[in-house]
Amino acid sequence: MTTTSAVKNNNLLPPGLVSNLQQVLLSRKGGEDEQQSKNADESTSLPSDSPEPNSDENDLKPIVLVTNGDGIESPGLAYLVEALVHQGLYNVHVCAPQSDKSVSGHSVTLKETIAVSSADVNGATAYEVSGTPVDCVSLAFSGALFSWSKPLLVISGINRGSSCGRQMIYSSVVAGAREALMSGVPSLSISLNWKKDESQDSDFKDAVTVCLPLINAAVRDIEKGIFPKSCSLNIEVPTSPLTNKGFKLTKQSLWRSIPSWQAISSNKSGRFMSNQQSLGMQLAQLSRDASAAGAARRLTTQRKNLEVVESVGAAGKSDFNRSVKYFQQEFLDKELDDMDEDLDYRALQNGFVSVTPLSLSPHIELETQTAASEWIAAALHLEQ
Repeated sequence: MTTTSAVKNNNLLPPGLVSNLQQVLLSRKGGEDEQQSKNADESTSLPSDSPEPNSDENDLKPIVLVTNGDGIESPGLAYLVEALVHQGLYNVHVCAPQSDKSVSGHSVTLKETIAVSSADVNGATAYEVSGTPVDCVSLAFSGALFSWSKPLLVISGINRGSSCGRQMIYSSVVAGAREALMSGVPSLSISLNWKKDESQDSDFKDAVTVCLPLINAAVRDIEKGIFPKSCSLNIEVPTSPLTNKGFKLTKQSLWRSIPSWQAISSNKSGRFMSNQQSLGMQLAQLSRDASAAGAARRLTTQRKNLEVVESVGAAGKSDFNRSVKYFQQEFLDKELDDMDEDLDYRALQNGFVSVTPLSLSPHIELETQTAASEWIAAALHLEQ
């Protein structure tokens, strides 16, 4: 229309030529409209594996942030993000640790530079961070990484291994959800009761299938303003997700894994170090063992822009007089003596999907428990 108006206002052109130009332009305009309509019809008939909707469409969808404790390459996170993106209901963003931080608790990174790299996670807008899950959530909320500062919901998981009872203190998957709650954003933490020599990666996909109705119900009711206030839900999925006995509202138990320390001989220490999943962690540990009176200098590695610290002895000399010992810690499972069927660990062992409401303040624990109980019952009834 703008071009047509420009031609019409040009008084130097004969009226007949102006009329002809208008007809040509209008006919082209009509042809373009028909072609656009045809393209739109074709786009609606594309198969389900067609490209993701454009950013304008995603901007209208509720934002869901996904993080975890096992690291951005974990199958639990991959299956969860894949399912959320495939539904097409949410604008899915991922901000997750670069490496395994599953037992880092609510730790944060201070006085160190954090590296952030874009990542490819099943069609979501994703970044990997050389920090903890709490760092990831805090950075995502800062407005420095994403164009938004608060999502509608944060999902932390799916974690490899249970986070029941006092294990929540160590659990970084619970910490990621807790950090969101501290910023006033509703959150879910999800863990799979992984069993060595029994579980397999496909169990994470089954765990997603089990949890997806609850996730959808949470988003729907957050938008309606009827999701329990000041509440995070910790969801524990049994070892065989698809054979679960149903959802069960539970209380946090006193169960915890027992830490076990073992001395490692010096000739085995190299193998122990190689088992660490982060190259930065390996080099940092080796450097700490290099010298007690070392002077630190920063080196830049070529692997994903990580910064590691190398320590050298005073005047470039190593300290050979001190003794170095190596230890390795692992957690051993312990049976829970308490037979209360409403405890998270007990419900999980009995084959239920345990759902435990968590609050930041113990003074509103009973109120939170009641509100969460009523919401879970109503949400699951509607989904069924």
